Amino acid sequence: MNNNPRQLAFIILQEVYRKEAFADFALDKHLRKNDLIDANRRLVTELVYGCVRRQRSLDAIIDRLAKKKSHQQHPDLRIILHIGLYQLSYLTQIPESAAVNTTVELAKENKLAKLTGFINGLLREYIRRELTIDLPKNPVQKLGTLYSFPDWIVKYWIETLGLRETEELCSWFNQSPSLDLRINPLKISITEVETAMKNTGICVNWIPQFPQLLRLTGAVGSIQKLPGYEEGWWSVQDSSAQLVSYLLNPQPGEIIIDACAAPGGKTTHIAELIGDNGKIFAIDKTASRLKMLEQNSERLQLKSISIYIGDSRSFPEFINQADRVLLDAPCSGLGTLHRRADARWRQTPENIQKLSKLQSELLENTAKWVKPAG
Repeated sequence: MNNNPRQLAFIILQEVYRKEAFADFALDKHLRKNDLIDANRRLVTELVYGCVRRQRSLDAIIDRLAKKKSHQQHPDLRIILHIGLYQLSYLTQIPESAAVNTTVELAKENKLAKLTGFINGLLREYIRRELTIDLPKNPVQKLGTLYSFPDWIVKYWIETLGLRETEELCSWFNQSPSLDLRINPLKISITEVETAMKNTGICVNWIPQFPQLLRLTGAVGSIQKLPGYEEGWWSVQDSSAQLVSYLLNPQPGEIIIDACAAPGGKTTHIAELIGDNGKIFAIDKTASRLKMLEQNSERLQLKSISIYIGDSRSFPEFINQADRVLLDAPCSGLGTLHRRADARWRQTPENIQKLSKLQSELLENTAKWVKPAG
């Protein structure tokens, strides 16, 4: 167990940077294993997601202050510098002296004691010069460096949206997202959940267009410790994802297939909307992610869901069987960059072309599953 939030953030970032682990999965795994107080849990989360999002901007600062470029530095040194510089650049509530001193201590704890002088000097030089990022004149590279996005994404947005809207979009995608809950009406009312949250000091907002949604604002601590988690009162699901199941408009007693279902947020929402009365076949090729659906179905006490492991381009037994089919095909994830800190670094234009082909194949096959007049 590790109660040092910066050391825990360092360990998680090692997995993300060096082993290409997904940031959200790695963070969740380590937060479950380490019983941190809420303030430290929030700091770990902020450091991990912040460093992953802002790594291009942080590298640009290192490149300007150090003789060796960021990616030429020892991988662990790069992570430690990111943690220190992120605090100095973006976490104004942390005193500069604390940011510097804890970063130096972090180096000592991770066998980089010989480099503490370099780390201390670089961070203090950053403070002394009130350094801003050295921005290129090219607008694509300028916005990419300032807001920490790959050039190809910025270029596409500028060509599509124009310069001003692209900068606004870049800024918005770097903001910490709100936490949206989808209330389970089979277990409890939205007003009861609102009362329970307020009684523990958590601020909530209603979103009128979404009858099952409560938006939590401010710090909430551990998700699993919020009122009603174990009892299955609610699930975490973004408002845009909740909208999909309403558009599907499932009805009680129907046969519904959710292709590419994992991790299952939309599947469980469909089950709630039909009153858990019907048959829902949830299909995905990734067994580990379907495990999350199985666990949430049990927590929400939903019985109408059957899980299938496999590729939705097959399953001929489902032809003409479904009243409705939901296909949430694999995509670039660029619309969820504010929630998925590492998504911007995982995609390439070539991958998007491959995904487009896969989406067409999935659509062609799953359309055959719909009954006549379905």
